[in-house]
Amino acid sequence: MEDLLKQHFDQVELDIRKKTPGYSRFMDQKVTPDVLSFIADCIINFLGGKAVETTFVVGDIWEFPYFVKNTVAVFGKPSPENETVGSEYDKFIAQPLKTLSFAKILEEKKVGRKNTYIVLRPDILEYISQNERNAWHFLVVYIEKVLLDSGFIDKLESYKTRVKESAVNTEDFEKLKNDFQSFMRGFTEINGDTEINRIFPKILNPYSAFYQIPGTEKGRMTTGRFIYPDLMYNRENFRDIGKDKTLSRQEVLKEMTEQPEVVVYRVQKAKNIIRRHHASSEVRDSLSVGAATQVHHIFPEHAFPEISDYLENLILLTPQQHNTRAHPENKTQTIDLGYQKECLLSKMDSITASVNKGDNLYAKERFIHIINTGYSLDLSTNTSFEELKEIIRKR
Repeated sequence: MEDLLKQHFDQVELDIRKKTPGYSRFMDQKVTPDVLSFIADCIINFLGGKAVETTFVVGDIWEFPYFVKNTVAVFGKPSPENETVGSEYDKFIAQPLKTLSFAKILEEKKVGRKNTYIVLRPDILEYISQNERNAWHFLVVYIEKVLLDSGFIDKLESYKTRVKESAVNTEDFEKLKNDFQSFMRGFTEINGDTEINRIFPKILNPYSAFYQIPGTEKGRMTTGRFIYPDLMYNRENFRDIGKDKTLSRQEVLKEMTEQPEVVVYRVQKAKNIIRRHHASSEVRDSLSVGAATQVHHIFPEHAFPEISDYLENLILLTPQQHNTRAHPENKTQTIDLGYQKECLLSKMDSITASVNKGDNLYAKERFIHIINTGYSLDLSTNTSFEELKEIIRKR
């Protein structure tokens, strides 16, 4: 996906000094990795299989039952159906749409009094929708591209260099902040520093978290490097791809117990992704004939909730495979351990193909994490696919 993002941004110009339509709102206050990923997911589900054909507006997403249900669950916000929260929800949807439009992932057109949208890059939109870390990666690449084209990237890189040389101080930070204010006042329609200061953290902090340097909080430079979880709209966000070690397994399980609606959303989102990307059963056996409609947890959801929404722990099966082999006699609390191994080996084939293709749907590191979790192992992320096959076969 790194190459795909680079290829896309190499083909577009994002110089805000040229006053491209929407240029003032290339980033905004609500554009955080979790919100951006969520809105991308809602767009994909709203459009179904017509991602490059259907025009939509903010109101379509706002009234979409999937959005209504999950925005309450994931973000703890009042229902979008509550008429008193109209302004808040308008920003919550519209600001990410503006960013995606400026990035040329969507196309925005004015029709009457409404802004209409159509998807230009469904592949990148899908990537953003998959998880918050993908959305963060997109934002970092996007921010660097905008600031490069707009002649501001040198100031950000100078700040980063000062940090790496252990020479940065609050004066360096204030200079960067003041330069950004002057830049925005000079080249956008935003004149007030208050509004600019709301946008500045959304520029600096994703970049800072990526390069592990100080960011900004409450208008000041942070005392240490800015960390990824603090980028989130929901700052208590606890789920990631298994690489972060900031929470123990017990802490993760506690969080998941306290936020069941969030877990339900994430698991359903992951199942939707599996169905979109696989047309037939991933396990090729005598029962694989026919429509594959069942997304199965290889390591069961009730026993391993911390990996319940990992794509690498989900596999597409036919009803016959699911109800007679994966769960003998359709007893969903029972797992056939032999068939579990078959599912793991088949899933590894899907993951290997994805890694070789470079589509970033799956990651070997996440697969190793679910093997470690499910089998109580401590395998290195450098473990090869061949070594993983032997380990699984011997279980």
